[in-house]
Amino acid sequence: QAQLVESGGGSVQAGGSLRLSCTGSSYIFNNKILTWYRQPPGMQRELVASITAGGTTNYGDSVKGRFTISKNKSQTEIYLQMNSLKPEDTGVYYCMIPTAGRQYWGQGTQVTVSS
Repeated sequence: QAQLVESGGGSVQAGGSLRLSCTGSSYIFNNKILTWYRQPPGMQRELVASITAGGTTNYGDSVKGRFTISKNKSQTEIYLQMNSLKPEDTGVYYCMIPTAGRQYWGQGTQVTVSS
């Protein structure tokens, strides 16, 4: 059974930066779309960013120009670089990898952005 683990969350002032990482059993990552979701407090979970096996990226409108999703060369780790953070970016961030049989989720990492 593979597991995903996020890291890199924390508390930061508005305008600051954080880089999140997600890693797990390598076979889950291969030839998959890799994604980041977030859930702000009291609000709906939303898709933040995705990257395909070929490296094509997509972003939610609210983070375009500020966040960057990437993966390592061996395609076993996902990163989310978050710059120019705003209080509305506060929430629990999750990596998620959809497979034929199930969705793999991490435990989430808390990001708190203060004014």
